[in-house]
Amino acid sequence: MTHLIRIATTDDAGRLAGLAAVTFPLACPPESRPEDIAAHLANTLSEHHFRAYLADPDVTVLVIDAGGELRGYSLLVARPAQDTDVADVLTELPCTELSKCYVHPDHHGLGAAAELMHASIEAAAAAGARGLWLGVNSQNARAIRFYRKSGFRQVGTKSFTLGNTVEHDFVMERPVRP
Repeated sequence: MTHLIRIATTDDAGRLAGLAAVTFPLACPPESRPEDIAAHLANTLSEHHFRAYLADPDVTVLVIDAGGELRGYSLLVARPAQDTDVADVLTELPCTELSKCYVHPDHHGLGAAAELMHASIEAAAAAGARGLWLGVNSQNARAIRFYRKSGFRQVGTKSFTLGNTVEHDFVMERPVRP
């Protein structure tokens, strides 16, 4: 199945926040507290925040558009990693961060995630990146398998604060050209 993947516009900000509210909790460990997830959604994945991401020249947001319904998105950040735990392990420089990559559960198993990943890699390459990196919760086995299948390898670890809880992420990296 081929999905329409396009660059998001400011008109998508509200729908992106709605999609994030559905998809982000699926990436959290089972013991994550609902109030921590809600705080993260409010503090980083609200419509206001998506408007800011879309206005940032270093950020590219790609969406899977199914007849006007957003069914997935990725958010790429084309600037050096600020976290020293990340910066110290990256080798494919300059490296773009794949900050977010989520597909609505109704589109799981349809090839949408692979198409979105391919488009994200191409967007990073077109922007001049040599590599792409991401952080993934160390307990998210499904995502880790997908990222490995997509050519990423674990290069380090970092902390991620989810509300009032510190989570542990794997740092994964891949070249944009194999």
